[in-house]
Amino acid sequence: MSFVSIIVPCYNEQATIRLLLSSIYSQTYPREAMEVIIADGRSTDQTLKEIAIFNKDHPDLLVKIVDNPQRIIPAGLNRAIQNAKGEIIVRLDGHSMPRPDYVARCVDALKQGCGDNVGGVWEIRSRDNSWQARSIATAAAHPLGVGDAYYRVGRRPQEVDTVPFGAFKKTLIDRIGLFNEALLTNEDYEFNTRVRQAGGIIWMDPKISTVYFPPKSIVELARQYWRYGYWKGRMLQRYPGSIRWRQALPPAYVFSLLIFGILGIWLPVARWMLIIQIGIYILVMFFAAVNACIKKRDVGLLLGLPVAIATMHMVWGAAFLWSLVRRNK
Repeated sequence: MSFVSIIVPCYNEQATIRLLLSSIYSQTYPREAMEVIIADGRSTDQTLKEIAIFNKDHPDLLVKIVDNPQRIIPAGLNRAIQNAKGEIIVRLDGHSMPRPDYVARCVDALKQGCGDNVGGVWEIRSRDNSWQARSIATAAAHPLGVGDAYYRVGRRPQEVDTVPFGAFKKTLIDRIGLFNEALLTNEDYEFNTRVRQAGGIIWMDPKISTVYFPPKSIVELARQYWRYGYWKGRMLQRYPGSIRWRQALPPAYVFSLLIFGILGIWLPVARWMLIIQIGIYILVMFFAAVNACIKKRDVGLLLGLPVAIATMHMVWGAAFLWSLVRRNK
């Protein structure tokens, strides 16, 4: 039986870290064949206390903490990998809850040769019952918000461009290297790009499932998507051929708004193009919100879903363009 090292980058996750550890404890994969390595970025909340309490109550699951003084995700992943004993690495996050068969299915997929890095889908849940949290959770799994990101909307096993929380044999690191610590986010996508460039396969199976908790407020969502957009732009400067249409549309839309807005100062046709473009966008958002409102029986989505999706598009697109402007800085 393969020994599995579950690696978790973590910083101030007191609200969800026990949910993660409890989910790992409930895995069908034998506990004696697993270890959990948490790379903590020197949390300032009660995260470490929650981990200590869990350790005391569950001594039959090996949970280790390693220091991540850089406080960035790729550095934490690398510190955890360097301290891992397992021949198989399973990456998770402090705000996720893997299904009971998550580890077992990842190991099986790797042993069957389905891919070099395997993963599954997110079951996105709101962090609380506020209209913002509910709207963000809906937007984070809506095709208008995430396009063809199969780990959010996929329904069949297939080869994909990326997976979240991938599982891979530790020997893969010898082939392509560790996570890129020059990126503050998008480290998963960059890692998977190198896997594909080396001739490897990224495999997604929807039976491999984990609950994921997105931000709970529009402000938190905007901050997250600014990071996503900015560092996606930086990553794609290095790998321009890896861009997907879902990644190109938001910056293209924001750029077109800027161009029509500027030209509209002098050209009436540009003003009309801007009005038509915004009008179509609002109309599409309205119909999507009405459909989601009826489907989920949640009137809060009527306003919340368009606000959440628009935040994702506009902030991501603007951050992406800004990263290109600052490419040499």
